[in-house]
Amino acid sequence: MIREYIMFTLIGICSILIVFAFITKAMPKKRKIILFYMAIAAIILLISDRFAYAYNGATTTVGAYIVRVSKFLAYAMYPIIILTFNHYIEDLLLTEGGLEEVPRTLSVAKSILIMDIVTLFISQPTNIYYFYDENNIYHRTPGHVFSYIFSMAAVLIQFLVIAEYRDRLRKRLLVPLLLFTIMPVLAAILQFFVIHGVSLTGIFIVGMIVLLYCFSIFDANSLIETAHKKEIENLLEKQRNTSLMINQTISALVGAIDAKDSYTNGHSKRVADYSKLIAEKAGKSEKECEKIYHIALLHDIGKIGIPDGIINKPDKLTDKEYAVVKTHPKIGGEILSKITISPELALGAKFHHERYDGKGYPFGLEGEDIPEIARIIAVADTYDAMASKRSYRNVLPREVIRSEFKKGIGTQFDPKFAQIMLSLIDSNAI
Repeated sequence: MIREYIMFTLIGICSILIVFAFITKAMPKKRKIILFYMAIAAIILLISDRFAYAYNGATTTVGAYIVRVSKFLAYAMYPIIILTFNHYIEDLLLTEGGLEEVPRTLSVAKSILIMDIVTLFISQPTNIYYFYDENNIYHRTPGHVFSYIFSMAAVLIQFLVIAEYRDRLRKRLLVPLLLFTIMPVLAAILQFFVIHGVSLTGIFIVGMIVLLYCFSIFDANSLIETAHKKEIENLLEKQRNTSLMINQTISALVGAIDAKDSYTNGHSKRVADYSKLIAEKAGKSEKECEKIYHIALLHDIGKIGIPDGIINKPDKLTDKEYAVVKTHPKIGGEILSKITISPELALGAKFHHERYDGKGYPFGLEGEDIPEIARIIAVADTYDAMASKRSYRNVLPREVIRSEFKKGIGTQFDPKFAQIMLSLIDSNAI
């Protein structure tokens, strides 16, 4: 009863493995096919062994055929499974072990196993391995030992190959590979010399197939996880490099902008700092604040298109010259609009001279129609313009700056961001 329970349990497990072999995507295709064939052979081995045991001694013609076919298949599946395992080792060493060709010893093992199968066919009419008496009862012959010798010789070779190339194999696969070569041999020795009537070799070899399959899945999943982590790391590294490149490009552009006007050198960086501070006080997230900072850095990029003579003129600009200066938001917007990967970059440059009351330039937008980022930058830009020395005047006193912001609430500036600027001035935060 225990024998039947073990057999049916192993058959059920092998059947599940066959299903998993079809649906799993974690394992290389060839290795998956090899394990699939091993599981099929294991099921045939278990079923054949069970039928051979059940019909041993049956006197009917059907019973005689069943026991003979079953016993033949049971004998044949041992070398077939070991031969399939040989292919598994070959694939492992070639694809992951770094070998350019199959070790000759494995080819020898393959030849021995093929010889074992051929000898099995020869044994059928010659009774080299076993015979049946007049009652259809199975009996071993002295030549039966060769059926063990062939298989154990091949398994020994496989063991030596695995041991030789152990440094080329991952540790998590080394254990089941070695057990696959050791345990069936021990089972064969026990069955041949100690325990009879129970197919220990079949039970052990099926158990090793299950173990090998489980470890193969675990190994494949670990490789996928490692590859996934590496892919994420590479992606993060690429993002870091891209971010660094963007920051360096922005810094170069900012340097070019500020170099246009010796009086306002550092203006872009200060406006970016003030804009970020206003955004933080307005409750923006860290990511939003960083975005506003970078957009503010480039708010005056359009001044690259303004002649140096106008930018650095020490006297008050004429109406015509001022009209030229007023074109820099459009120029900046056109330059930054080419960066399609980040369309928001153009918002600060294009709209930072718009007024909340609609009297700004270049588009005369009003209130909430002005992008929020531009409304923040407008406040920061105006503060730095008043708090910095210009070619035509010195730094304005803080009282004057505060008064100008007070008057500009709801007209020149968005009331919310103007109030934040007033609180920053009053607290001496800037």
